[in-house]
Amino acid sequence: MTSDAYLADCRARLAFDLLANTWNSVVLWALRDGPSRHVELRGRIGGISSKVLTETLRRLEFNGLVERRVGAGTESRAAYALTPLGRTLLGPIGAFGEWAFEHGDEVMAAQERHDG
Repeated sequence: MTSDAYLADCRARLAFDLLANTWNSVVLWALRDGPSRHVELRGRIGGISSKVLTETLRRLEFNGLVERRVGAGTESRAAYALTPLGRTLLGPIGAFGEWAFEHGDEVMAAQERHDG
């Protein structure tokens, strides 16, 4: 794939769109160690409302990245897990996080210079 393919290929845009939403990456990362219930995810993530988490999980499920598993008994026992496709994004998300950890101070300094 040439570098111009990123400009014209709707599949590349789709991938960038998936990672552009902050909560998508955060929820995928939070599910990396295995299935979790809604309340567990909210506690692990912090700073996300129940409504936004539900919307994010539905969006990730729609895109085939997360599956909802309903346990025996009641709906409240539902858990969410990464699909094999969702697992393929952990590498890029991890790499992006490493980049942010390494260069975040530089980005914030540039923002301060711009605002200053």
